[in-house]
This record gives sequence, C-alpha cells and structure tokens, in this order.
Amino acid sequence: MRQIIAAVALLAAATGCSVAESQSKPTVVIGYQSKTINTVTAGTLLRRLGYFEKRLGGKYAVEWQDYDTGAPITAKMVAGKIDIGSMGDYPLLINASRTQSIESARTELISTTGYSLRGGLNMVVVPKDSPAKTLADLAGLKVSASVGSAGHGTLVQGLERAGVNAEVVNQQPPVGASALESGAVQAYAQFVAWPGLLAFQGKARLLYDGSALDVPTFHGVVVRHAYAAEHPDVVDAFLKAQIDATAYLHEHPLEAAQAVATATGLPPEVVYLYNGRNGISTFDVTLKQQLRQAHAHDIPYLKKIGADFKDIDLGKFVNDSYLRKAYGPAYDTDAASTANRAAITGTDAACGIPATDPAKAGEIWIGSELRPAATPTCLLRQITGAVRAAYVPDTATGTHWFADKAIWVKDPDGGKNDRFKPFTTGDGAAAYLKAHPRTERISYEKALAEA
Repeated sequence: MRQIIAAVALLAAATGCSVAESQSKPTVVIGYQSKTINTVTAGTLLRRLGYFEKRLGGKYAVEWQDYDTGAPITAKMVAGKIDIGSMGDYPLLINASRTQSIESARTELISTTGYSLRGGLNMVVVPKDSPAKTLADLAGLKVSASVGSAGHGTLVQGLERAGVNAEVVNQQPPVGASALESGAVQAYAQFVAWPGLLAFQGKARLLYDGSALDVPTFHGVVVRHAYAAEHPDVVDAFLKAQIDATAYLHEHPLEAAQAVATATGLPPEVVYLYNGRNGISTFDVTLKQQLRQAHAHDIPYLKKIGADFKDIDLGKFVNDSYLRKAYGPAYDTDAASTANRAAITGTDAACGIPATDPAKAGEIWIGSELRPAATPTCLLRQITGAVRAAYVPDTATGTHWFADKAIWVKDPDGGKNDRFKPFTTGDGAAAYLKAHPRTERISYEKALAEA
C-alpha cells in the first residue's frame, strides 16, 4: 500500500498536482477501438498526441478503454460506464437503438472520424488458394463476421445483390482471422484494417471490395446526452481535440500512420493504406448529408441481421450542434465538401507529369520516403528494387490497394502512361475485360517487366 501511495504521489508531483487533487478530479471515460484505424482521430492517434488532455487543461482525468468492436462500448454506455465512444456506422445505429428508450443512457452522434463514399472500409477476404472468384461462390459456406458490425453489414448487402446466402459465424476480428487461417471458416468479412492486414501478410486474398456497393461507410463519435448536458466543456474539448488530430493527420499522414502502428502493433504499411494520402479513408469530422442518408439506407439491413434492432429517430440521434460550436463558421462549407485534404501531390519522377488525379495517382514507399506516381503505369516504372509498399487506385472504384496484391490488366488502347490497369478484385477485372475485348489479364511481375 505504501508503494502505491508513493507511486501516486510521484505521478502527482510530475504533473504539478497534489495526491488529493489527482484523486478528486472527475474522470471522463473514452471507449475506442485501437485497431479500427478509421477511428484514430477520436482514439489511437488522439490518445497518442495528448490533444484531449491538453484541451481539458488538467481539470479532468481521462480513462481510455480499448475494444475490438463497438458492441462492448455500447453496452458500457448503456450502463453509464463510458461517456464518449467511437464506432462504425452499423454499431452506431445499434448504439442508438439500445439507448434511445433510456433517458440516462440516450446517446447522440456528434462527429465523424473517417469515411469512404463508396464503401471501401469493409471487405471480404478468402484464403489465397480458395477457389472462390466472386461473392456468389460463398453460397452455403461459413463466413466469419462480427454480427452487427460494419463489415457484417457489407457482407449482408453484397450477398443480397449476389442472390445467395452464406452461414455467418459470429466472431471477434482476431478470432475470425485465426479461424480463416485454420480453415474453420471459408471467408472473413470485416472492417478496416483487418482485411488489408491479412492481405499484406499474405494470409488472404481480397474477394469482395465494399466499394462495389457504392454505399458510403463511416465511423463516428457518440456521447451520452446526459453527460453532454452536465459536462459541455468536456464535449467541446473532445471535439476541438479531434479537429486538431484530424489536421495533424492531414498535414503529417506518414508520421500519423507510424504513430498508430507503434501504438497498435499493426504494420505501418497497412495503416497507411487506409489513413495515408488518398487512402481508403477520408478523415473529416463534419456530419455530411451523404453519411446521414447512408445511415437511413442501413436500417433495413440491421433489421434483417436480427440484432434486436428497434426503430430510431435519426433526426434526434444526429446532433451537430456541439460540433458547429467547436468547429466555427466554416462548418457548413466544409460539411458540403468531400475533398480529401490529405491528397497525393507532386511530380511523377518516371513520367514527368503531375500526380494530381485522385482516380489515377498512387504512391511508392521506399525507405523513409513516399514518392508520388501520376498513374498506375507510371508507378510500375518507378519500381526498380525493393519497396516497403506501393499503392494504386482501383481502375473502376478508386479504392487504393497494394500494387503487388492487385489484379492487373493490360489495355493496348490505353495511352503510354495508362496501359496497365489495376483492380482490387478478380470480378472487377473481369468486368473490365468483358467491356474491352482487346485487353488481357497479366501478372504483377509481367506488368512490372513491360511497363
């Protein structure tokens, strides 16, 4: 006991507070998902930068609680044990459904962390040697997913469009990853960054890109309404700190990815795929109309999942008044924009042209340097030795993917700088091949040699 008291006293002395002061501070509890890297501006990166604590000015103690999915965060918010939490679009709706009838626990959606207008944050992967070529090939097979998660929602919508059913095995992301590797399940449907991680590690192949749905996906921040009413200063500090963290990510995307990688153990190359320049995720705190509409679109699928979902009043759940106050007069203008503020810029060294078209621009990570590429063909020309990672946009959807994991098509009718076309999935490439009879599918190695 003496050792504990001495340790508390030492910590208090280091922060300029007495033991009594440190013990008497009110505590704000933040629920986050460290490895769900689309939430980093309200979780992992925000915590590492210390912006929230700085904004609080020492008036509160902050307790960060880390989870794999949004479900336990919602459970603790219902119990009044978490004050502010971040999670994906489907869990956000479940959060609202669980809390709306309990006034002391009722929550409000107050900001966005990151989003993908086409739905690229969620994907379905299969073992590398799987015979499955499209989502339809999963008919009757076992697919690991976290029931009620954003990844599960994408799977349900994709299977419906394919006109087939699969057996969903409810598992947490790390458990499902192990199940896929052992052969206990035949596919794995999850949210950022698990599919990218498994593909990067060579443990899986991307079968279905959520961008094929062309339905926005996002993650956001919820607060208990009662807590916000009692502690408006904390909510304001949190949102201003999130805005600060978002600006840091825009200005220092590589450093931000490396910081998140250090905190989570994820490979920085995987973090950067999602959170880097022109990454799969666009980070913006504003509550955009497209995302609100996507939430309304998602509700019928949540009912199909059977997650004991009750109808909710989205107008009551979504509350941007806190964010407007924290953000300032530019809020409406920025909320109407979908431009990525962490865009690829610069001149392509191989082709000598600007890398400014987000539909074509990519990057190569060599050593400690990221080099811009104007087109996928130009990117191939720059790869002359070992690289940490190379990122290219899908020709049809724009979703960034690892160049060496992409499906490549050679188009003789493309210009000299547009002859090689990458796709995230085989069915995406097949659609292009069908529409362009003179094209042919080639290996990544052959594309490198011919570029």
